[in-house]
Amino acid sequence: MSINLRRSLMSGLGETRHEPSAKRIRALLGEQTIVDTTSAVLLWEPRRVVPSWAVPEQDLRADLVPASISPPEFEDGLMLPSVSRRPVLDPSVPFIVHSADGEPLDVVAGGQTLPGAAFRVHDPELAGHIALDFGAFTTWMEEDEVNVSHPKDPFHRVDVLPSSRHVRLELDGELLAESHRPVLIFETMLPVRYYLPRADVRAELVPSDTRTFCAYKGQASYWSPRIGDVTVPDLAWSYPEPLHEAAGVRDLIAFFDEKVDVVLDGVRHERPITPWSARKLSQEQ
Repeated sequence: MSINLRRSLMSGLGETRHEPSAKRIRALLGEQTIVDTTSAVLLWEPRRVVPSWAVPEQDLRADLVPASISPPEFEDGLMLPSVSRRPVLDPSVPFIVHSADGEPLDVVAGGQTLPGAAFRVHDPELAGHIALDFGAFTTWMEEDEVNVSHPKDPFHRVDVLPSSRHVRLELDGELLAESHRPVLIFETMLPVRYYLPRADVRAELVPSDTRTFCAYKGQASYWSPRIGDVTVPDLAWSYPEPLHEAAGVRDLIAFFDEKVDVVLDGVRHERPITPWSARKLSQEQ
């Protein structure tokens, strides 16, 4: 019997998973290097869909002390039917919320204390490694390239493809955009995103101060379309300076499929269910 690869990939979602990396990984706190290692491991705690870096404790130039904070209250996770039958912990769930057995720790370095920024997993496969909160450090480097948002997943793929498909985007029956020259992004575990030339956007776009980061595409700038007398905040985004993997979407406009209606080649699609369906903006789109 044939194996569905997505189901196979997600079959271990309820377990602690790890993948060794051959990359040189560095973490900086201000100008001080706190981590410099070639023996890092990507770590997914149970139900986490985004990994953390776990580094050998001897490569951590900091002290570790028992955590001074407790995890905040959080829901049991988010149901994403296209990914798993179990609720997942998406990037909006903070690092200090752990689903693996282990010991939360503070990181003390450079005269600073980073509360709950480390985690010693009680797993023999990860003995001697300390998982770190990506967001607690100023800069992360994979080799000599700055890494943003979270560690890159080696099993995550981003395909940026120009297309001639007819894309029509509507909101409450009002036309937002229409194009025969979209650029489509096919990204692992995410719905297809339709990036359109600015000239094909019919709605007035008001620039927003909102910015988010994607590990694979870079920093996104947001737009709020004005429809009649109503301005819908942060419904669209663009990448003015995308990372090299996503160079093909530079300055194109995408809308949240979760919040608008997509008509593709005359067929109206159902709105996908993702972390952006009902929650505030997280880290990537």
